[in-house]
Amino acid sequence: MAKQISKLNILWLSVLLLRGSILLMANDNNIYLEEQTIHVPRMSKEKPAAGRRVRQTIKGFELTRVYHSLYLPKNWNPDRKEKYPVIFEYPGNGPYKNKFGDVCTGRVEDCNLGYGISDGMDFIWVCLPFVSHAPHENQLKWWGDVTKTIEYCQNTIEEICTKFNGDKDKLILAGFSRGSIACNFIGLYNDQIASHWAGFICHSHYDGIIDWGYAFADKKNARIRLKRLNGRPQFISHESDISKTREWLRRESPLGNFTFCVIPYRNHTDSWVLRDIPERKKIRQWIYQIVDHSTLKE
Repeated sequence: MAKQISKLNILWLSVLLLRGSILLMANDNNIYLEEQTIHVPRMSKEKPAAGRRVRQTIKGFELTRVYHSLYLPKNWNPDRKEKYPVIFEYPGNGPYKNKFGDVCTGRVEDCNLGYGISDGMDFIWVCLPFVSHAPHENQLKWWGDVTKTIEYCQNTIEEICTKFNGDKDKLILAGFSRGSIACNFIGLYNDQIASHWAGFICHSHYDGIIDWGYAFADKKNARIRLKRLNGRPQFISHESDISKTREWLRRESPLGNFTFCVIPYRNHTDSWVLRDIPERKKIRQWIYQIVDHSTLKE
């Protein structure tokens, strides 16, 4: 009887050890175990002001349900002679949630990259919508009306630079997931919109790597868009592995100005920039060099 009890105890111990190993594996490389040091301000319907994130709609879309978010940095001064660099950001597809706790709503108010990178200083931050087909509203999944999306983007650039002292020579286009693909798919869609950008931040996915099934998603059209980059810098990151994108660009644009960064977590999220990890420092150094700022963060 004692031997049977002993065998049962060993069996239970083995089960507990196995369960513990599984739990450790489940938590391994999970970005949410890292302390969040930056908290993105919520979007409000207040008037724009330094340190405030507000909802706005561009002229010509007032009768629609389309809107973007505008954040003016804490050190923003409308009378400053030096203009402010601007990070324009596109969101990922939504609604999305996976077993690792990653969530993406597809909404402009839930973007993280621009604020996490800048920590709310030095850069104007604008989260742009994808515009749906009529009746126009913010498109949560894929592109909607590409022509209207580009129109909204270009009109927003003009307004931000005219009304809020944005620097037209220092515009950065950023995005996560769908937004990352949009850096090329929207940002390099034609020569006119491509001419605006000083650099790009593409996190998690890249135009041309996967044919997602929408119009012009194929590699042939992705190559055409890529040529419009014309040597301008891109910071390209991805969770866990970036080899497919690196290999694609090695073949298609061997002289391109690309900075690759593997985020050492498996999470499909843009919230890594809200945590004090070496990769956040790397992207901050990159963007301040792009806009030729005299003081680096951290």
